[in-house]
Amino acid sequence: MYLDENGDLATGYNIMNLIFLQDTTLKHQMVGRYNPYAPPGQDFTIDEKAIVWESSFTQKPPQFRCTPSCHPGYRKLTREGEPICCYDCIRCADGEISNQTDMDTCTTCPDDQWSNQKRDACIPKVINFLSFKEPLGITLTSIIMLLLLITAVILGIFIYYRDTPIVRANNRQLSYILLVSLILCFLCSLLFIGHPEDVTCILRQTTFGITFSIILSSILAKTFTVVTAFHATKPGSKLHKWMGSKVSNFIVISCSLIQIVLCLAWVFTAPPFAYLNMRSEIGTILIECNEGSVIAFYCVLGYLGLLACISFIIAFLARNLPDSFNEAKYITFSMLVFCSVWISFVPTYLSSKGKYTVAVEIFAILISNTGLLGCIFSPKCYIILLRPERNNKKNLRKT
Repeated sequence: MYLDENGDLATGYNIMNLIFLQDTTLKHQMVGRYNPYAPPGQDFTIDEKAIVWESSFTQKPPQFRCTPSCHPGYRKLTREGEPICCYDCIRCADGEISNQTDMDTCTTCPDDQWSNQKRDACIPKVINFLSFKEPLGITLTSIIMLLLLITAVILGIFIYYRDTPIVRANNRQLSYILLVSLILCFLCSLLFIGHPEDVTCILRQTTFGITFSIILSSILAKTFTVVTAFHATKPGSKLHKWMGSKVSNFIVISCSLIQIVLCLAWVFTAPPFAYLNMRSEIGTILIECNEGSVIAFYCVLGYLGLLACISFIIAFLARNLPDSFNEAKYITFSMLVFCSVWISFVPTYLSSKGKYTVAVEIFAILISNTGLLGCIFSPKCYIILLRPERNNKKNLRKT
């Protein structure tokens, strides 16, 4: 016998059957062979029919195990301190199989496959993503389309009653920009549903960041308009030159442009991409969008948070100004809802997996947008549609 450095046989050998003849002589007969260089499963061969057993044996072939054979799906585990033929049958772990009897080890399935329930075959993993066809995707899509329709109706109301005092109050052009941005933001939520691709992964984050920055920039410009409108009425005030639409447009364009630069830097340095997550859930392949650069992702969110905080602080300080239909108090409530939603979003987003991570982000977008829509525009729609007698300059000053 020759053993290599690992203790394995370096050469093959024949398996001989020792036969005791009636004349007390011995006879050697080859019944098998072991070849360490043969392919797996062919290294050990034996011809059971050629074996001659002792006539006194009551069982042929004799039972040589302490336990029955281990079926496919199980592996052998030798009992400590007992002969090698005594072992326990251990079920293969998740992701491992054994498809033969009495296997010493289980075989690990490929990354894109998983073990079946019997652990005797590898089957393809289930592909999982937030689809338009599943109940969660259908529910989110329905909510998005409903909110989209409501926003479009409000925009139509504001355009139809564009010359009334309630619409003209606090810059109607900003109201149009805000409503159109909300419509675009609701539409971009649909990009989060469906099979992730590299293009959709890039678009869903960048369009979300840019449209949200336009929304918050418009709210900031509205808040600035409220403050300057009040102080410009004071005797000797020099704020009349800040009352035009040029200042509001400058605020919207400049604040949005910063976000556009951040998004472009993100896309050109480390853009988001689709990837297959095979480790998060057992037996499942999660198709997800990787942010590419986590720093860039949180810079985009952080800039939105900065705009929201500035708008909230200014609106809160100006909420009690005696201006005609003071929008500051409504903006304060809307920013309070917005900040609450996105502060709770971060830990929830980090603790979610797979399609539920996407669902959390969609919910955050929808709830924050609905808060803005409801707090800022529902009071005006109430007066326009249900209390038209109050839609005049005299009554607005008393509001």
